[in-house]
Amino acid sequence: MKNKVLFIVTVVVVFLLGLLASSIVNRKNEAKYKYVPQVDISANEPRNDEWGKNFPQEYQSFLQTEQNDFESYQGGSKMRDMLEEDTRLVILWAGYGFSKDYSQGRGHQYAIEDIHNSLRTGGPKGNGDGPMPATCWTCKSPDVPRLMNEIGIDEFYKGKWADKGEEVVNPIGCADCHDSKTMKLTITRPALVEAFESMGKDINKATHQEMRSLVCAQCHVEYYFNKNIPGKEGIPYLTFPWKNGMSVDAMEKYYDEIEFKDWTHKLSKAPMLKAQHPGYETYLTGVHADRGVSCADCHMPYKSEGGQKFTDHHIQSPMNNVANSCQVCHREEAEKLRANVYERQQKSTDSRLKLEDAIVRMHIEAKKCWDLGATEEQMESILLDIRHAQWRWDYAAASHGASFHAPVEIGRVISSGLDVATEGRVKLARLLADLGYNKPVEMPDISTKEKAQEYIGLDIEKLTKEKNEFKKNLLPKWLETAEKREETYSSK
Repeated sequence: MKNKVLFIVTVVVVFLLGLLASSIVNRKNEAKYKYVPQVDISANEPRNDEWGKNFPQEYQSFLQTEQNDFESYQGGSKMRDMLEEDTRLVILWAGYGFSKDYSQGRGHQYAIEDIHNSLRTGGPKGNGDGPMPATCWTCKSPDVPRLMNEIGIDEFYKGKWADKGEEVVNPIGCADCHDSKTMKLTITRPALVEAFESMGKDINKATHQEMRSLVCAQCHVEYYFNKNIPGKEGIPYLTFPWKNGMSVDAMEKYYDEIEFKDWTHKLSKAPMLKAQHPGYETYLTGVHADRGVSCADCHMPYKSEGGQKFTDHHIQSPMNNVANSCQVCHREEAEKLRANVYERQQKSTDSRLKLEDAIVRMHIEAKKCWDLGATEEQMESILLDIRHAQWRWDYAAASHGASFHAPVEIGRVISSGLDVATEGRVKLARLLADLGYNKPVEMPDISTKEKAQEYIGLDIEKLTKEKNEFKKNLLPKWLETAEKREETYSSK
């Protein structure tokens, strides 16, 4: 009887081992023969669906960046009107495009659509029209490296945003980060290469793991448009201010030394800096970067389907994908991890909003000084304080996830901003007294976005009408021209 049981058990074990061996062999064969090119992708191919014919799993996951229903504490993919949520932003950016329109960014699939719709790009009627330079297209599409290769970098940066409208139509995708022949990660935006050169570094020596962050750093960084490069005068040339380093202090020093300003504030007349989105710079100061974790490890973690391991191109907040991002290293429950992240972000936001409130008051108090007859000499150091305080506020705010990526550094940045703002408001109080005004400056009613925009003199009805006319008349022509051009592209 015992021999019979032992025989049956042996048969079952052998059978199961056979199934396991067969599964392993099948999975190995799948992996071995996975990549069978369906088309020959050309060097400047901007169409993501063409790349998808060779890389269907990556492409299908990339299409999920269309999902726009996830909202985290500080971001996510859901479109949110940030000016409605915090009306003080209108005052901070008075005289700059962000006071017209600032919405939470959606997934990469919406890069072109959202910039078409934004009031910041205006309502151009044709080439040479509108408020924005062509350089503003740089991070929006794989059509950008195509155009740079076809017409040259300088020529791409020249002119107005509307001048390149019919050329830049494909949303952020494959050709922005990959070499079409080797599929290796590659840098397609010259500004990042040039920034490394300015620091005496060779980006070609970057490791593969470093490249998994550097391809993101092509766009998720602080930058400005330099119109004073010898031999390129007048061209708004995309430049990263990293010559002195990537810290908030080093970039501030760089901008001060070249006397650069993004705009003059409409109320305070301060020469302002607008932090764009220094995500890479702040990430480098955090513990994850110190441990060798790349951007892709958390925002594009590996996944497996049918025995195939590949990078998930549904680029998104790790808070919507905790199992594949955070829990690869951290063993806590998903909700516990989310709570930890949101708690850190909440504490940072509490401090940042105190700084924000102080800067809003500085702008309005400075306007009062001007109204009372203050001189440029009297205002000089005050305006510099406003510039420096808001630069620190914006550096902390615009880097989005930095309060998680680098909470210690962001805490330092905000606290230094509070110090500058406090000193500036003391100067303002003294000047107001010297000008005969010895009481608190009355704050305007900015309880809604509309009231705040009216206070700074924005005609949103006019801007919206111009935008609607652009979408009705010019935009369809762009898309029609682009469609006809792409019909001439060949797939082998």
